[in-house]
Amino acid sequence: MADYWNIAPGMETVLKELFSRDIEAEVTLEFNIPEKDFNNAGKGSSETKNVLKRLGVDSEILRRIAVAAYEAEINVAAHSIGGKMTSLIYDDMIHIKFEDSGPGIADINQAMVPGFSTADDLVREFGFGAGLGLPNIQKNSDALHISSAKGEPTLVEFLIFFG
Repeated sequence: MADYWNIAPGMETVLKELFSRDIEAEVTLEFNIPEKDFNNAGKGSSETKNVLKRLGVDSEILRRIAVAAYEAEINVAAHSIGGKMTSLIYDDMIHIKFEDSGPGIADINQAMVPGFSTADDLVREFGFGAGLGLPNIQKNSDALHISSAKGEPTLVEFLIFFG
């Protein structure tokens, strides 16, 4: 299993403190993401955004969360055999996890290169597969972690702070 981490400058200490706390999320949302279901892919991201909006999260932070979550949700639908999205909402941040059932990412560093894509023809017909999903998630998150290997399930998780 390969691991990839990207932590925004200045966030290292905050993340160490965060992971040392044992706190429970105030709100937990879970959504299934079926394989190649582009009619429903994005609903988890949209519902998460709506909950955060009702909680009063700043509009610029909402935009970043919506972009990162939508990109990850579409990636699960497009590239895996299905998976789930879990949004863990805390008072000061959101932690969103995407877990799929495979087939894994052969080379995570290559997958992070803008424009690189393994999308099939069906995914491209729906207008996806430009190779910008993972780079957009990284650009919009405060911390990104990816764990995967060819032939294995993939975990993509990111954190975005509200302040």
